[in-house]
Amino acid sequence: MASLVLSECGVRPLPRIFAKPRTGFSKFGSFQVSKTHSFASSLNLLNGFNDRKWSLNVSVPLRGHEILSEEKINGFRDAEEEEEEGGNEFDPGAPPPFKLSDVRAAIPKHCWVKNPWRSMSYVVRDVAVVFGLAAVAAYFNNWVVWPLYWMAQGTMFWALFVLGHDCGHGSFSNNPKLNSVVGHLLHSSILVPYHGWRISHRTHHQNHGHVENDESWHPLSEKIYKSLDDATRMLRFTLPFPMLAFPIYLWARTPGKKGSHFHPESDLFVPSERRDIITSTACWTAMAALLVGLSFTMGPLQMLKLYFIPYWIFVMWLDLVTYLHHHGHDDKLPWYRGNEWSYLRGGLTTVDQDYGWINNIHHDIGTHVIHHLFPQIPHYHLIEATEAAKPVLGKYYREPKKSGPLPFHLLGSLIRSLKRDHYVSDTGDVVYYQKNPKLHGPKTQE
Repeated sequence: MASLVLSECGVRPLPRIFAKPRTGFSKFGSFQVSKTHSFASSLNLLNGFNDRKWSLNVSVPLRGHEILSEEKINGFRDAEEEEEEGGNEFDPGAPPPFKLSDVRAAIPKHCWVKNPWRSMSYVVRDVAVVFGLAAVAAYFNNWVVWPLYWMAQGTMFWALFVLGHDCGHGSFSNNPKLNSVVGHLLHSSILVPYHGWRISHRTHHQNHGHVENDESWHPLSEKIYKSLDDATRMLRFTLPFPMLAFPIYLWARTPGKKGSHFHPESDLFVPSERRDIITSTACWTAMAALLVGLSFTMGPLQMLKLYFIPYWIFVMWLDLVTYLHHHGHDDKLPWYRGNEWSYLRGGLTTVDQDYGWINNIHHDIGTHVIHHLFPQIPHYHLIEATEAAKPVLGKYYREPKKSGPLPFHLLGSLIRSLKRDHYVSDTGDVVYYQKNPKLHGPKTQE
């Protein structure tokens, strides 16, 4: 008959206790129990392999009235089990128990390698599809075909943007000149000033999660929110208007911030970057002039159908994807100020999303957490890098909801977020979005 022990959970079998380490783990040496180091920071297999120190330091909470089971000694406990036994609930605003270097070490070395030939192959593929779609739509010139063309071509414009985005990060290749040339060609073709956007996007990555310093879709403070007129509030938080915001952002940024992506004297840029801004604005102007010329040659209606409607579909894609990378999760995500902010903590508030069939078309930009932490990783390695980093990230990584062939489920996340994520408090170093109950009707139970 098995021995029994009385615990806080009732009567249960007494677990076996081994006087000496089990030989089954001799490859790693003995297990050491430490009261001074957390399991998450001590269990560092990667560093162990690199340093050839074949041991594991395991820490477990010790209680005088509890006899530890073998599973607890070995440290292999599920976080949900700990919460069920009275542990603290996960706090997304708490400092993580790992460092940025821990996440980096978990990612295979080949994921950092940039292959310019492979990158260029995606450019050739996408440009060929863009011209092919336009040729097919112009040939049939049928109102059954045009709506399908608009959705497909607008999505392809978005794919071109993502490749130009990789050029801006330097993840396209290690050649800055190649990145600049390809980036200008891709972004100018869809009316985006390459350097202007590249620099502001760099600011976004360097300050993500910071209430005041972040760029694009950063939260409004309560003071700024209340200073907005009713029309501006409605335009910012009522569909479809927020999904048409990108051109306005390029010209005038967001409420509370000043500057333009086209003006070399803008506060967005330092004096050494003015020449880059002039170059990008000139390329943008040349593309705009080309579109005007084509409108005279082919007719404004034909250009509307071939280019301008797909352009607005692209804008909606850009705003949707960018917004949902930083909003719309079922749980509230923190924003930081002051000493509470760090590059790692800010990056961990991003959200991965699944776009179904669109994942491959827009170059897996939905794998956004690892991209934010390490934007130099090429897009074709992001999925593998994410899978490798998940064990380190733990609950700080939020698994995206599985999409069907098309990501219609994300519309619900978007609508729900626009109804509840309006502003953050003017004070506090760790803050969360709050809701204005008057904006979308009477306050309801969330």
